[in-house]
Amino acid sequence: MTDSDKAAPAAESGDGDHEHAHGHAHGHTQGKATLKLAVGAIGIVFGDIGTSPLYAFRETFAGHHKLTLDPDHILGVISLMFWSMMLVVTLKYVTIIMRADNKGEGGSLALLALISGQTRTKRWSSGIILLGVFATALFYGDSMITPAVSVLSAVEGLAVYNPALEPMILPAAVLILFGLFWIQSAGTNRVATMFGPIMLLYFCTIAALGLISVWHTPGILQAFNPYWALMFFVTDPLPAFLALGSVVLAVTGAEALYADMGHFGRNPIRVSWLFFVLPALMCNYLGQGALLFREGMSALHSPFYNLAPQALQLPLIGLATLAAIIASQAVISGAFSVTQQAIQLGFMPRLRISHTSASTAGQIYIPLINWGLMVMVILLVLSFRTSSNLTAAYGIAVTGAMFIDNVLLTVLIFKLWRWHWAGAVALLSVFYIVDGLYLAANLTKIPDGGWFPLFIGFIVFTLLTTWSRGRKLMIERMRESAMPIPVFVASAANSAVRVPGTAVFMTSTPDGVPHALLHNLKHNKVLHERVILLTVKIMDVPVVENDGRCKLEDLGRGFFRLVLYYGFMQEPDVPAALKTVTGCGQTFKMMETSFFLARQTLLPSARPGMPVWREKLFAWMLRNAESAMEFFRLPTNRVVELGSQVEI
Repeated sequence: MTDSDKAAPAAESGDGDHEHAHGHAHGHTQGKATLKLAVGAIGIVFGDIGTSPLYAFRETFAGHHKLTLDPDHILGVISLMFWSMMLVVTLKYVTIIMRADNKGEGGSLALLALISGQTRTKRWSSGIILLGVFATALFYGDSMITPAVSVLSAVEGLAVYNPALEPMILPAAVLILFGLFWIQSAGTNRVATMFGPIMLLYFCTIAALGLISVWHTPGILQAFNPYWALMFFVTDPLPAFLALGSVVLAVTGAEALYADMGHFGRNPIRVSWLFFVLPALMCNYLGQGALLFREGMSALHSPFYNLAPQALQLPLIGLATLAAIIASQAVISGAFSVTQQAIQLGFMPRLRISHTSASTAGQIYIPLINWGLMVMVILLVLSFRTSSNLTAAYGIAVTGAMFIDNVLLTVLIFKLWRWHWAGAVALLSVFYIVDGLYLAANLTKIPDGGWFPLFIGFIVFTLLTTWSRGRKLMIERMRESAMPIPVFVASAANSAVRVPGTAVFMTSTPDGVPHALLHNLKHNKVLHERVILLTVKIMDVPVVENDGRCKLEDLGRGFFRLVLYYGFMQEPDVPAALKTVTGCGQTFKMMETSFFLARQTLLPSARPGMPVWREKLFAWMLRNAESAMEFFRLPTNRVVELGSQVEI
């Protein structure tokens, strides 16, 4: 998913701004809010697609499937790029998919939660869930390649400015990437306020350079005519098909528009794209085409940097490198966001999550993901060595996720929106043909590096599905062996000694008696005056409001069943939630409350629910998961952990 799934947390805006842009203010104020958010969106959302001119156009002629450099091919490629942006980005994502929001949130996992929540009884819903999970898995491969290719292609401008600087390219790229990952733990809030202005300057600069080149060769404007794209396929069908593998680089990052919808709202992203980003990108691509019209092979080494006179090339390298860093930052933040959603939705074990901003809930940092990405990104740069080699690995994850988005969109259109079948089939056919061709063209790049994102995708997919399946089996086995609560309350309340205070027993299932409670009674032979059986449930919506947070049931004799509900974009804070609970005696005081957790140890089962290797993988993930104490923000000096054994 690209997910995509590239859900970069917004630096300038939280949910408040989002609501503000949706109608809390009117007229002039609303326009100003939309404009402010549109500038923020330019800084966060469009970094990936904005850095594509660095390499996308060049790769169609100088990449692994080289095209003959002549006017017909130049016009054909630019025409393909323009109409791809119109069909894939403008029509599919900006116009249609962005209408599918899950309480304001976008992205493959949010869409998946929306669909699975509505179609849970359907037989095929498990297949849809697996597709959505695979799209998410592909996103991790994409999030490794994007920083590598963006930064490397920007720094390669040094060799255009002065060929003697070529040996500096790899060390400089590695140093920049190391610095980028190093600063993540400090938070990017302060730096991020500069993202919007820097990207505004970047887009204005590349548009101006492109327009100057177009002014000298206005014949390039013919590329807007779809005739050239069609003629490219008619006259050279195989080269045109193979060229799609590089043309698609112009639309990488399209899924980020949808994923970031929750941070900015639909309108600011649409305004930014239609009135600023799309025109700027097209001006630059047309300018690069015009330059190749005039100078041919001599400019092909880097048509992006050759648009600028030599005196301006060094400042352009600096600006492009900043843009590449911003694009990488959005992807890294997106990886954190997607990981958090996957944890909350039960596809990943608990990981340590740090907040880097007191004001913006979405500003998070996950050390394991950060350092894992850094190692892989730097290995990619050192292995592939040039952005041209890296672009061979780039595209498969993106086109795969885009194709999966089509499947999710199909379910959405027919099952939730219930469009008329004739119009829906016509529109979806266009999307399936376009994305199918792009995916097929990118599959030809597998031997040259395309295997990498697929390899990463399959590893992540295996981990996500193993955790989801193992967790489900574990909960089922625990539920099978659990004692009914009424029986326990009736017997234990009379036989056990009651001691002052409150005991909170955390349990993943709202049925039956928690193992930790049984073990505590067995070993300590006491019960607290007030016993809370607490379950935290993550819902299929991004946010659960405070008034719907708690559900309390009085079980009698000082026993209570409490369920806390959170959205998949929220982080559970149990002590904070307990302070709001009423209806079960006195208010909760943390110094008089003990939290009891069960730590499960897995045993081999006589009736295994999954293959042995997956059982071992799940057991390893369980051992290395973050403790519930830190994940639920429980006070460290009030927690008691008790072991239990489970067969899966």
